[in-house]
Amino acid sequence: MVDHLANTEINSQRIAAVENCFGASGQPLAVPGRVLLGEGILTKECRKKPKPRIFFLFNDILVYGSIVINKRKYNSQHIIPLEDVTLETLPDTLQMKNRWMIKTSKKSFVVSAASLTERKEWISHLEECIRHLLTKTGRQPSTEHAAPWIPDKATDICMRCTQTKFSTLTRRHHCRKCGFVVCADCSRQRFLMPRLSPKPLRVCNLCYRQLLAEKKKEAEADRRQPEPIRSAIPGYEPSSGDDSDKSDDDKADQWPADTEFYTSQVSWSSFHS
Repeated sequence: MVDHLANTEINSQRIAAVENCFGASGQPLAVPGRVLLGEGILTKECRKKPKPRIFFLFNDILVYGSIVINKRKYNSQHIIPLEDVTLETLPDTLQMKNRWMIKTSKKSFVVSAASLTERKEWISHLEECIRHLLTKTGRQPSTEHAAPWIPDKATDICMRCTQTKFSTLTRRHHCRKCGFVVCADCSRQRFLMPRLSPKPLRVCNLCYRQLLAEKKKEAEADRRQPEPIRSAIPGYEPSSGDDSDKSDDDKADQWPADTEFYTSQVSWSSFHS
């Protein structure tokens, strides 16, 4: 079905419509062989609070962004290569239901669907695309994942020292290694983690000691044998904008050529299987 849709006019129109919604702030999405399989609104657990985000599933990437005007204007575009994605189903909480985690080497985060059926549909299509890509490229599933950030409201005290209470004057910080909410005294160190950022990032004291120990072990191993060549994930910037708290399925032949993909009549999620 993906091969059948790849070079069709309706697929080109759908992708162009997504590009237009992101405007100049987004990256180009139309490349040979790329197919837009579905779209929908999911709730993303952000640092401050859960927020709705628009998601677009292509056969090789997952794109999401902030909603300015639904089906008209989006910003803070993020592009995730599906080869780098693994999924983990999560239990419900009092605030969020139908949750799962999208894990990548650069960023991991939790999303929730409006219903259990929609979660199953999203996960099924994502896993199918990932499996197809890994088979095609011969790559193994990713094993290194960035830790998801624990939301600010999850704790009123530092999760390391358990002594410091957060307030208007005492800020919360996040360790980039473990994702814990920590105080300034427990996160004064910076450490270079190239797969996350070219710059040294804030880490808690415990993770800093662990990272130093790992670096020492790697240095000792390097003296014994040459470092193996590691393949990099091909050319996508992680995003064209910061996803911060500041911003705020039908068969292919059932889509006639004159159908507008982004209209109020289209259901919240459209998958083409």
